Order: sequence, then C-alpha cells, then structure tokens
Amino acid sequence: VLIINDGSTEERTVTELSFKNIKTVRAMNMKQNQGHARCNAAGLKYLTEKEDFDYVILMDGDGEDRPEELTSLFNKSKENPLKTVTANRIKRSEGSFFKLLYECHKILTYVFTGKLIKFGNYSCLPKEDAARLVKEACIWSSFSGSVTKIISDRVSVPSIRGKRYFGPSQMSFFKLLVHSFSIIAVFKGSVIVRSVLFLIFYLFFVSSNLSIVTLFPVFIIFIFLFLIFKVSSRENIEALNNSLENIDNIDVLSDLNNG
Repeated sequence: VLIINDGSTEERTVTELSFKNIKTVRAMNMKQNQGHARCNAAGLKYLTEKEDFDYVILMDGDGEDRPEELTSLFNKSKENPLKTVTANRIKRSEGSFFKLLYECHKILTYVFTGKLIKFGNYSCLPKEDAARLVKEACIWSSFSGSVTKIISDRVSVPSIRGKRYFGPSQMSFFKLLVHSFSIIAVFKGSVIVRSVLFLIFYLFFVSSNLSIVTLFPVFIIFIFLFLIFKVSSRENIEALNNSLENIDNIDVLSDLNNG
C-alpha cells in the first residue's frame, strides 16, 4: 500500500502499523500540495518507474471510495486481466444540491465530449495501462478524463459513494467547477467541433431575428470555450515528468519482510 500525503502538515499519531495480509504500507510525503489529480499522477509515475507490480488500485483515503468494494474490483480484474476496471457510481451520499450539480456536470460533459463518465479515481489499472497514462500530459489535470480518452477498452463494477471518515468535504463550488472543466478539457478537440456545429446551426435558425437576446447563447459558448482552454493549460507534460522531485520522503509504516 502506498499512501500519498499531499503535503499535509498535520502530525501523524500512528507511526507504525501491523497487518497480516499486507506486505508493506508506505507513506509518500509530498513537499507541496499540488492537488489530488497531480498527487495521483506523481504516485502513478513513481510506481511505474520504481516498483514492480502487475496491477495498481487508486482510491481516495477519505472514505468515499469504500474498501468493501475492493473485492469487486479484484474479481472483475481476474475476469478481464488485461483491462482497466473502473468503479462506476450508481449511488451518491451527498446532499441534494451537490447531486444536482453532479448531474449537470455529467450532462454537460456528455453534450460537449460525447462521453458519459461515471467514475472518479477508484479503479484498477494493469501496469501497461498505468504506464500509458503517465506518458500523457492530461493525467496531470484529470484522472477520469485521461482514462476515458486513453484507455477505451475498459470494464466497470457498480460503486456506491461512501461517507467521509472525518467531516464534510472542503471542496468549494469553484474547485468543483475547475474539476468538472478539467475533465471536459481533456477532450478539447471534440469540444471545439461540437461548439462550432452548434453555433452554425443556431446562427442559421436565428439569422433572421438577431438581437442581444438571441446572441446571448453564442456569448455563453465563447465564454465556455475560453474557460475550457484556460483550464486545459493545467495539462503539463514537463511538470508531470518532474513530479517525482516534489517527493520529500517515503515513510515505511509497516513491512512484513522485516517483521
């Protein structure tokens, strides 16, 4: 188990752990918190370059990715040994407002990209797929968007979003918006094509009745495109390639080999 500590300065109360069925537990401490997507990318890059493994499972450590669903990921991976397995959300535990925002995000993503993305970080990747991902700049900005774009041959298991272990999520509406746009920005080529087609058809139908009101959707589309391209600048292959320099140290919390 490799735990990514995203630059937290909170003191760890437990420094040593003991497990019967887990060989090692290590904590990779990052110098700076660059966000969960970039910490995930750095963790994947570290594993593909420094470790020997067959599969890697990514999961959030806040309780929202439920450990009891690991068995489903294991079994699905055994049935499809060469394929990435994603944990697709079928039920969420947030409030009504967040659920509404999430549905709007899914619809917006589908309209502009043609992709219906129902998963987050929780997934099981064969080493070959993990190695493909860490060669792409988009993984530095969005994991789920990158997996959808780069790994087309996937399977999934149903997943229920769990409740957080400690307190409510600290993610603001602005961060949720950036997260949503980061996923869409992975497919900026499709976004451009679909936006242009929409504008052509829309302007054709309203050409005889142009006004501030009828041109308002055009203005919104241009603002949306600007924001997508602004967010897409987060994709940085150089930063990804240098991401291991942000590792401060790696603590060994449990090691059966030395026990």
